[in-house]
Amino acid sequence: MSERFARESLHNFCRCIIDLYANVYVREPTLHDIHRLYEGHERIHGFPGMLGSIDCMHWAWAKCPVAWRGQYMRGDHSHPTIMLEAVASYNNWIWHAYFGVAGSNNDINVLNTSDLFNSMLNEEMPDDPYQINGVHYSRGYYLADGIYPTWAAFVKGFSSAVDEKRTYFTKKQASARKDVERTFGILQGRWHILQQPAQAYEVNIMRQLMYTCIVIHNIIIEDNGYNLAENDWVVEPVQHIQHTWIDRCDARARRTRELRDREVHEGIRSDLVEHLWDLRDDL
Repeated sequence: MSERFARESLHNFCRCIIDLYANVYVREPTLHDIHRLYEGHERIHGFPGMLGSIDCMHWAWAKCPVAWRGQYMRGDHSHPTIMLEAVASYNNWIWHAYFGVAGSNNDINVLNTSDLFNSMLNEEMPDDPYQINGVHYSRGYYLADGIYPTWAAFVKGFSSAVDEKRTYFTKKQASARKDVERTFGILQGRWHILQQPAQAYEVNIMRQLMYTCIVIHNIIIEDNGYNLAENDWVVEPVQHIQHTWIDRCDARARRTRELRDREVHEGIRSDLVEHLWDLRDDL
C-alpha cells in the first residue's frame, strides 16, 4: 500500500466516522443526561449541579506552513499548535469538543469563538434546576481553572484562600477538575496519532482526525459499560413560538446577562463552600 493511498484511506475513514456517529457520540446532553451528570458528579465529587469540567489541550502541528507559523506559535510552546476545547464528565465522556483555534490563543479566546453556549443563548438547552445549601439555581455549571471568566456558568477555585473552608473547597475543586485533564491523557494515550506532531498540511484534515478520535473514544467508554439510555440520543426538535427579530435579540441579550452574571457565580461558589464543608463534617 502506498503512502498516499494509506493517507487518503485514513481521511475517508475519518469522514465516514464523523458522518455516521458524531451526532450521537459528540452531542449536547439531553435532559436525561443532565440528571445523570448531576447525580454522578455529586456522588463522586460532592458537587451538586455540576455538568463537567472544561479545559484546553494543544496538538503540535509539524507541517504548519512557514507563512502561518507566527499565528500558531506561543511562548510556552516550541512549535506551532492547534487547540482543542473540551468538556468531560466524571467517567471521561467528552460532551463538548471544539477544535481548530490557532495555538497562539489562550483558553479565553477559544471560549469566545466556541459554540459551547450557543444552545443556551438560543433558548434550545433545557433548564434543569438544582439546589445547593438550600438555594435554588436554574442551570448547571462547569469547573474551570483561574483563567476562565467569572461567569455564572463556571466555578473556579480561590486564588488566595483566607480560611480553612475556602482552602478545602479549592482542593476539592482542583481534584474534581482533573476529570478533563485525565480525559486528555487517556485520549492521547489511546491514539498514537495525537501523541505525535500532526503531519497534515490542512487544519480541516486535523479537525477530522481529532473529532474521529473523540468519537471512537466515547464509543469505547460506552462499550465498557457507560450505556446511553435507549433512544436517549434522539432529541426531539424544540418547538419555538415565532418571535420578531427584536424579541429574539432581547431574549439573547437577557440570556447573555444571565450567563455572565458575576453575582450568581459568587453565590454558587459560596454555597458550594458551605455544602462541601458540611459534607466534610458528616464524614
